[in-house]
Amino acid sequence: MKIAFILFDQMTMLDFVGFYDAITRLKILNLMDNVSWDLCSNRPEVTDELGITMKIEHGSNDLSTYDMIFIPGGLGTRKLKDDAEFVEWLQTARDVKYKVSVCTGALLLGAAGFLDGKRATTNPPAYELLEPYCGEVVRARIVRDGNTVTGGGVATSVDLGLYLLEWFTDTETVRKIQASMDYPYYQTGKLDADFIV
Repeated sequence: MKIAFILFDQMTMLDFVGFYDAITRLKILNLMDNVSWDLCSNRPEVTDELGITMKIEHGSNDLSTYDMIFIPGGLGTRKLKDDAEFVEWLQTARDVKYKVSVCTGALLLGAAGFLDGKRATTNPPAYELLEPYCGEVVRARIVRDGNTVTGGGVATSVDLGLYLLEWFTDTETVRKIQASMDYPYYQTGKLDADFIV
């Protein structure tokens, strides 16, 4: 499993870090073979909404080599959804198996055409912004449509990471990880549903 974390100026750091902390346990805890990840952008460095700057080692690379892309949200999504160069770069991920976003990262999945005809969610104040990009906006915390998974507002990023961990491993493993994170809020056992309310 090779994961691309798509980062950009004015992203929300918790959107990224919450998911990152959970999903990278696939490697840290040896839950899956050959797990790796890269921080990716079409810029050499990015600065989040509050001024934290990160250097990017994998800029503008072809995203088709990954098994999963993850896109956080943040104020920067409003501008990037209309940025032809950025959207064209995202579209190199068209054949990537898993496409995942949290918060307004769904707007970028949508702008790239990855939500066409699909059910999806985003941060509740952005439901209307998402409507033109998907088949149906579902007012739920996590929505899965095939191998595309979208999450709601900022704090959903942790739940989203745990959801993917449960999908890739099992319920008991995720319960142990929740205990180690002191995070009792995620509800296990809902993988058979297409969405979690």
